[in-house]
Amino acid sequence: MAEVVVQDGETLESALRRFKRKVQQEDIIKEIKKHSHYMKPGERKRVKAALARKRNRKKRSRDMD
Repeated sequence: MAEVVVQDGETLESALRRFKRKVQQEDIIKEIKKHSHYMKPGERKRVKAALARKRNRKKRSRDMD
């Protein structure tokens, strides 16, 4: 659970910025999206393989440049 304590004299905007950064670092958004709906094990495997292929394709294209 991401928690940010507002310091004395700190603006609300900067505290909100710190909170957003902390949420992003802890991958809370990614976990929420991952658990938002049930995915069959076979479907999860296909998605994982597709993401791996995409990552490898991207890596190869960067290496050629």
